[in-house]
Amino acid sequence: MDGHRKAGFGVPDGSRSETTTKTTGRFCDLIVRFVAMILTLAAAVVIGVDKQTKMVPLQLATSLPPVHVPVTARWHYLSALVYFVVANAIACSYAAFSLVLSLLNKDKSRGFMRSAIIVMDILTVALLFSGFGAAAAVGAIGRQGNSHLNWNKICNVFGRFCGQGAASLLLSLLGAISFLSLSLLSALRLQRGFK
Repeated sequence: MDGHRKAGFGVPDGSRSETTTKTTGRFCDLIVRFVAMILTLAAAVVIGVDKQTKMVPLQLATSLPPVHVPVTARWHYLSALVYFVVANAIACSYAAFSLVLSLLNKDKSRGFMRSAIIVMDILTVALLFSGFGAAAAVGAIGRQGNSHLNWNKICNVFGRFCGQGAASLLLSLLGAISFLSLSLLSALRLQRGFK
């Protein structure tokens, strides 16, 4: 009979499926955490290298011909984009830190550590969505302008700058969704634990 138990015949089916579920859940958590880290890193880098210089005509007086001056668009000229970059850098750093913690703690992350990671995941979701909202608002003004405030649109002049900013916004949004899915996975795990 002992030989049958060693081969897995004496182990109840419920404990095997529970172990498999934990392993699958942990693997999914690690994969999604890694994807979130890569996406937020890519978002910060894509906007961090975003710069475009164009020759723009400047009309000094109606009787004079326009003067062409070089104008450069950079992400750090707008505080909303600075916030966006910092939010993605913080999210990427946290994702790397939590990934290492998850790999080192394997199945020992009970109690305080697991709760801390869940809370930090939720805070990271909030941080990324707020950074996304700030950058998207600036992007909308850059693309459409604001006639009430007499702000001209700039994306017709700095098309590459705006395109790269839009790509960064998409990457950050996907990163935020990844962190949101981590929070949902944690909530499902907690719900199963209370049953």
